[in-house]
Amino acid sequence: MQIDAHTTPIARPRTSDPTPAASRRTLRRRRNGRRRLAIGAVLATGLVAGTGLTVQSALAGQRVAETTAMTEATGLAADQLGAYAGIAAAKTHAEAEDTLALAEDTLVAVEGKVDSGALASSVASLGDYETLPLDDVRALTAETEVEIQHAKDAAAAHDRAVAARAAADALARANTPEGAKQTARQMAAAQYGWGADQFQCLEQLWTKESGWNYQATNASSGAFGIVQALPAEKLATAGADWRTNASTQIKWGLDYIARGYGSPCAAWGHSQSMNWY
Repeated sequence: MQIDAHTTPIARPRTSDPTPAASRRTLRRRRNGRRRLAIGAVLATGLVAGTGLTVQSALAGQRVAETTAMTEATGLAADQLGAYAGIAAAKTHAEAEDTLALAEDTLVAVEGKVDSGALASSVASLGDYETLPLDDVRALTAETEVEIQHAKDAAAAHDRAVAARAAADALARANTPEGAKQTARQMAAAQYGWGADQFQCLEQLWTKESGWNYQATNASSGAFGIVQALPAEKLATAGADWRTNASTQIKWGLDYIARGYGSPCAAWGHSQSMNWY
């Protein structure tokens, strides 16, 4: 049968794309690569010929190609990419501003305690963050955060040292005879309700025993401290620092008197009659 030339061809059913997704991605990368090579060739030609218009066209084409490649890679349009870049810049600047505020507070807090020159230098460098490239701002922000921590650590160490010296000074004062008497007077009243009359007996008792010397040692018996505990190791029940702390010895001695005699005056009466308590 003869077919009329004007007869519409029979439509064939469309088949699905036989090219796998991985192959399509490979082809797309190859096309992008060829596009970049073509732009490079145009740019090179323009440079050799010295034609400014050609160079500018090549650069514009390169920017278009880069934007196209970024769009294909991220799925974002050019205006969306610009918006995200603006968000990233704002975030970087906000972090720099927050770090500067913390650094300035830290400088005030550590003043007079440590050398904060390195932190002050970092603050000065980061202070120009609004005019610096973002990569520089991020690097300076990280550097300033490190210096903030160094300054805080140094100040904390300084504070610990000051507290340790204060505690040592307080202990030294408390270990003097007058300091020990003051501690004993306060402890006797607060913990046992013993007033001035009972303290008068206690003062005489421990003056006889040791002269209120926390290091007093009986050479013949080994009795030790203000309270002349025998054996000396008994004092350990009141605290591990019994050899060096008059307050620990007093704590043990008051408990010993309360349990053994009921009051300092009773203990003092026994000492007067028996020469020991």
